[in-house]
Amino acid sequence: MKVKILIIQTSFPGDVILATALPETLRRCFPEAELHFLVRKGNESLLQGHPFLHNVWIWDKKRKWSSALELVRAFRREKFDRVVNVQRFFMTGLMTILSGAPDRRGFDKNPLSFLYTKKVPHVFQEGLHEVQRNQLLIADLCGTEPELPRLYPPAMTLPTDKPYIVLAPASVWFTKQWPEAYWSELADILDTELDIVLSGGPADRALCERIEKATRRPLINTCGQYSLLQSAGIIQGARAIVCNDSAPAHLATAVNTPTVQIYCSTDTRFGFSALASPHILLETPEPLSCRPCTTHGREACPLGHFLCGKNVTPALVAKAVTELLKA
Repeated sequence: MKVKILIIQTSFPGDVILATALPETLRRCFPEAELHFLVRKGNESLLQGHPFLHNVWIWDKKRKWSSALELVRAFRREKFDRVVNVQRFFMTGLMTILSGAPDRRGFDKNPLSFLYTKKVPHVFQEGLHEVQRNQLLIADLCGTEPELPRLYPPAMTLPTDKPYIVLAPASVWFTKQWPEAYWSELADILDTELDIVLSGGPADRALCERIEKATRRPLINTCGQYSLLQSAGIIQGARAIVCNDSAPAHLATAVNTPTVQIYCSTDTRFGFSALASPHILLETPEPLSCRPCTTHGREACPLGHFLCGKNVTPALVAKAVTELLKA
């Protein structure tokens, strides 16, 4: 009898990307299973063309309650055998317990987890990656070793015949974004045998244009031109990517592109670092008592100096890129 499983992750794109390890692992354990995935509206394109997903469900957060009610009705018609809720918020907990699935599992931090049939402690601990943390939700079914996150982007072409490196300079948070001036400095000292591609979303266009203008060598600026999945395709074709503690690192993981990831105010110990092979994680060489100042990032440095970002110099990053390309 075919088992029907729904995975729920309605958070940000990076979180959805990391959660794609679950369908990879569940496919390994249950080759005949019918897998479904629920995301927030706007993230559904990430899962376009996914060969293991029977359906991608969409929760419209702007229509919060009415959209959730429509989904619950649809879930009950589907008769899911198992719901795996990665999210820790009330609304996804409600959809989980009302889904009608006999096996309802998620993290204990969800306020409705007392109504789950299986709840797992959600803990941040050094050495435990988010992918491993999510795997604990199905460890009794598939063991503790997860598959890597994976996306299935279309093949992309760029206006160059040369091998290239991707620079993804943007972050939603100021304190997670390596200083703007450093990106153009880095571009100018990287190997000229490689083209450099700037990658980012529509909100990053102005930043990428300023970096392009400040750089002495020509760049291929793709900011705002492609969807996240198409951007993953561009990253997939790169020799390497340089990025912040942000979604492009997870895109690179999901297509296994060598990664140099720069940590400013956040910390690798939170469990959201790049997993591509190989990868190099960079952070300030000088320990700072104020770091990490937050788990998510801030709009400004609370102390005004932003040394966690400034101490990671372009020379350090260029050296890491060179090492990565030789690996």
